Amino acid sequence: MSLRRYLTLALQGFVVLTVVSLLVGQYLGQPVLLSFVETGSMQPVLNPGDGFIAIPAPLAGPIAPGDVVTFDAQEIDGGGLTTHRVVEETDRGYVTQGDNNPFTDQDGGEPIVQEADVVAKALTFGGSVVVIPHLGTAVMWFQGLLEGFQTWLTVTLGVRALQGTQGLAYVLLGLSAVAYAVDWYLASPGGPDRERDRSREDGTSVAFVFGVLALVLMATATAAMVVPAGTQEYGVVSADFESENPTVVERGTSTELEYVVPNAGVVPVHAYVTPASEGVRVDPERVYVGSREEGTTTLTLSAPDETGYYRMLVVEHRYLALLPASTIDALHRIHPWAPIVAIDALLGGGVYLLGLALVRGEPARLRNRDSRPKTPAYRRILRKLYRE
Repeated sequence: MSLRRYLTLALQGFVVLTVVSLLVGQYLGQPVLLSFVETGSMQPVLNPGDGFIAIPAPLAGPIAPGDVVTFDAQEIDGGGLTTHRVVEETDRGYVTQGDNNPFTDQDGGEPIVQEADVVAKALTFGGSVVVIPHLGTAVMWFQGLLEGFQTWLTVTLGVRALQGTQGLAYVLLGLSAVAYAVDWYLASPGGPDRERDRSREDGTSVAFVFGVLALVLMATATAAMVVPAGTQEYGVVSADFESENPTVVERGTSTELEYVVPNAGVVPVHAYVTPASEGVRVDPERVYVGSREEGTTTLTLSAPDETGYYRMLVVEHRYLALLPASTIDALHRIHPWAPIVAIDALLGGGVYLLGLALVRGEPARLRNRDSRPKTPAYRRILRKLYRE
């Protein structure tokens, strides 16, 4: 393979990785490697549609004033992911503000941003955010095109499963199959490109198809683990009196709430529910939930001695029960995303290796220069009947 071919494949891989990262991040509600802004609140650093490299919060290290972070807002634009700068750190969390806004988010009614709210930090170089101009504009256009295509397929075929994250996986799988069929036809002896270099090995296409199948399965599994999980907030009022309202707690005392972990899938899951703020205790922190069942754990919320309103958070991490519980425990202690990586590797690697086994371990040599086109079966049958 020539250097030019290597460079072409590398460029194609980079483009695919970029698009997939941004689309998956949008569907999961969690930046994956790359993200972008849609408004002008961070001008002139980030214009609407500009992209940036998003470092996941667990890998980004300590957050300090001056950092540009992406956090899960409660009030800004109705809630959702927001990218603003940290301007102050307090005992209760972070004060944030858009560079182009005249007041802080908290002055506008947004609660103090806590550690668990931050999902990513923008990569900086020399104190400045690394900006990818117009990346978000292109991705939003492509996302709209893809969503429109999903809607058209849903209406045309009458299959609602083609909508949403799972539908996106089906669409990508279908497009990859079509692309492979077109490539196979063009490379076939009777195809329009039959005179091109026959020394080319077509196994790359087969490996590509199995690779796409593995990626689709991994994306679906990741969505099944990430989408139902996340941060759960409880607004607790520390009061001078007792109340029947479970979130109005007499100061200095505590209350217990039941935390429900539903599993609508057919694969059992292990759910880890851990405190993400002060005043919260969970027992037990790991819950096994069977297929299409519900599991529960108990939250103990303790009201501070000082009266007021307090945000108390718990974080749920969910993993498909495809590995032994002890293995998932060990990986979870290393990093919350470590079990997801291991499970994805198990699923994706299994599909890829199974695919290669189904083609008898020879995916890179489906046809060589010495191969000859075979006579179609129906012609051989007609020839035999004619001779008889």
